[in-house]
Amino acid sequence: MGRLSLRRTRLNPHLRELTREFRVSREQLVQPLFVVDGLARREAVAGMDDVYRESPDSLLNQIEADLSAGISKFLLFGIPAQKHATAMDFDFCAAQIAAIKLRFGDAIWLATDVCLCSHTNHGHCGLLNEAGDYVDNEATVAVLAKAALAYAQAGADCVAPSDMMDGRVAAIRSSLDNQGLDRTAIMSYAAKFASAFYGPFREAAQSTPSPGNVLTDRRSYQLDPARPADALASAQRDADEGADILIVKPALPYLDILSGLRDRVPNRPRAAYQVSGEQAAIDLLAANGLADREAAQQESWLACLRAGANMIITYAARRP
Repeated sequence: MGRLSLRRTRLNPHLRELTREFRVSREQLVQPLFVVDGLARREAVAGMDDVYRESPDSLLNQIEADLSAGISKFLLFGIPAQKHATAMDFDFCAAQIAAIKLRFGDAIWLATDVCLCSHTNHGHCGLLNEAGDYVDNEATVAVLAKAALAYAQAGADCVAPSDMMDGRVAAIRSSLDNQGLDRTAIMSYAAKFASAFYGPFREAAQSTPSPGNVLTDRRSYQLDPARPADALASAQRDADEGADILIVKPALPYLDILSGLRDRVPNRPRAAYQVSGEQAAIDLLAANGLADREAAQQESWLACLRAGANMIITYAARRP
C-alpha cells in the first residue's frame, strides 16, 4: 500500500475548488447601511473603504448599486438629528424603512438595528437612572419594544436588538405579535462583547459614550470577553424568548463562541458580525501593501463559516 497523499487534491485550482468543504456566497452576506438625518450629501466612514454615512437620497442610490452587484440583504442603522435623555423619536428611521421598501419591495431583505445609543445625548444604549451610573433595564426595554414596533410597522423584515438588556427579545416579540406582526423576524445581538474593535462604527453612528458621563463605558451591559459561559447563556436566553437568528459580535475574536452556539443552540441560525475594527484592519493591511485585500477578506469569512456561522454581517459585502 502506497503512502497516503493529502497533496494530490491540492495540486491545481480545479481540484481545490471541487474539494472545498466551505464556500462564501453573496447570498450569505449582509451589508450594513448608515443613514443620517439632516445630512446633505454622503460622507465616507473613516478607516473603512467603500462604507458611507448616507443621506436619505444617497441611501436609495447605494442600495440600487448594491442590488445590481448581487447584494440583497441589509442591516440599517438610522441616526437622528436630535438626541435626548429620555424622549425618543423613531420617525426618521421608520421613514427610511418605508422609503426603501416602497422602492425595492421584496427584492431586498431589510433588517433594522434596534438600540438607543444613536438617540441618547449621553451615547449609552439605554435610559440612565437619575444618578447616571446605571442603565435602567426595564425602562430601556419598554422603549426598545416601541422602536422595534415602529420599524416593523414601517416595513422592516427583521428587527435586530443590539442593546444587551435583559428580557428585550421577549418584550419585542410580544409587542410585534400583539400588533399582528408575527412574521417580522428578530435577529438578536445575543453575544455582543464589550470590544475594542468598534471605533469606526461609533464614529459613523455617532454613538460614542460622552466623556462627561459617570458611566464611562458599556461594560456593565455588554459581555465580558473573559466570560464565554455568559455569552452562551445570553444566546440561549434570547433563543428561548423568541429570537430567530443569533448574532455573535465581533466575529474573529469570538469564533469559539460561534462554535459553542452551533453545539449548544443548534436550532437557531447564527450570524457573525465582522465589525468595523476588523474591517479597518483588513483595509489598512491592504492599503500598506501588507496583504491582498480580497484574499484576506475571503479567509476571514471562511473562518466564520467554519466556526458555525450561517451568515456574515460585513462592511465588505458590496465589494466585487
